[in-house]
Amino acid sequence: MNKHARQLKIKEILRQHTVEHQHDLLLLLRDSGMIVAQATLSRDCAELGITRARINGSFRMVVPDENTEKIIKGLVGIEVLAVNANETTVIIRTLPGRAHGVGSWLDQLRSPLVLGTIAGDDTVLVIPSSVRNISALISYIHSNLSKN
Repeated sequence: MNKHARQLKIKEILRQHTVEHQHDLLLLLRDSGMIVAQATLSRDCAELGITRARINGSFRMVVPDENTEKIIKGLVGIEVLAVNANETTVIIRTLPGRAHGVGSWLDQLRSPLVLGTIAGDDTVLVIPSSVRNISALISYIHSNLSKN
């Protein structure tokens, strides 16, 4: 099974089923005959821009379309409360429950300044590709927030 086929199957499952968590998606993939490691599934979800959204009172994993991407860009500027840094990392403070969406948005920008992100509930830890680029990374984040 190649990556493209696996990601198409993920999209198909998410459009046909109500899936709340990656673990549920993993089980549905296995039921369809695709054995996938949790780490691979997590990377696929990030690459596809899959987020958890509250729909009709419960959370659901959703695949973005072009309109969703525009909505996300508009929301990120509202959701970010502060961008701070020390000598090694950048921290983005968000509204409660929005760190994952902001971290996913930042990952999708695919900046060479960002080595990776880790999101909690209201905080995104941004690990720079080099500590020498922290001020450039902060400027990059701010400039992309102002584009929203």
